[in-house]
Amino acid sequence: MTKHALLSRLDLNLLISLDALITERSVTRAAERLHLSQPALSASLARLRSHFGDPILARRGNTYELTPFALRLAGHTTTALEAARRVFESQATWEPSESEREFSIYGSDYGFTTIGRVASELATERAPGVRFRFMLHNPIIVEDAVNRLRSVDGMVIPHGFLTGLPYLDLWRDDWVAVVSSSNEAVGDQITMENIAELPWVMSYQSRSAFTSAERQIQQLGIEPRVEVVVESFQSLPHFVVGTNRIALIQAALTPFALRLDGVRVLPLPFSATPLVNALWWHPVHNRDSEHEWMRGLFAEAAVIVAAGASAKELP
Repeated sequence: MTKHALLSRLDLNLLISLDALITERSVTRAAERLHLSQPALSASLARLRSHFGDPILARRGNTYELTPFALRLAGHTTTALEAARRVFESQATWEPSESEREFSIYGSDYGFTTIGRVASELATERAPGVRFRFMLHNPIIVEDAVNRLRSVDGMVIPHGFLTGLPYLDLWRDDWVAVVSSSNEAVGDQITMENIAELPWVMSYQSRSAFTSAERQIQQLGIEPRVEVVVESFQSLPHFVVGTNRIALIQAALTPFALRLDGVRVLPLPFSATPLVNALWWHPVHNRDSEHEWMRGLFAEAAVIVAAGASAKELP
């Protein structure tokens, strides 16, 4: 039986029921969520059990638990529902000023504070009903980017982590060091000895999650002594204040770091490879006119961020 023949025999409303059952882990709560009667949802569950040959929900004492098979389906149902929603929300002709579309973007707090903020301001000026959902990525999401990007609109992340996907280069940035104003071990300039001897706050640190500058320090023959790992660039200066720690942040975050009393931002004592930030997306979005409009916003926002301006300062 072909895939198309199999799909033609299925009621795709069952996907909605399946997602609710997996999320709520209760027929009663899932029925309430979908505004259905409990018998109606029980009938859907029976059809799902027959189709998959699996109970989906299994009683454990007075509660129900997802079967191992249902747990495997959990990520797929959300992705499938999002893809279906996008299909049926698409319009033959799209007018941004009248649209209520939501664009979902993965990235770091660095990406959201810089390019994300400006892109959202531009969107508000031109399409008040359009909104953005900015979601923090993590190493698992980045490693699974090909699949994750099927159900979202993009990911803002520098080159060096993703390959084989379409992208739009945004702007270049450099790395700077952050130290406490009370750190007497660091003078007017930070030295390689400081980097080797003082403790560190790192933003990410694993085999698949790292920054280019952190990797470059290791390639220079220095293994930083890491005291704290914080998966947030904007939070790093807070873990430096009042200590003798060093942290690295992107130069575009310098104004935000200096809003915190008790820190200094200094250039690095070596030539760090610049960041080339980019917007990445899945090829399925290539011919989507709405997605193309969004990419245009990010291209404009990149010019503004590179110039150190904000959307509100445009003529």
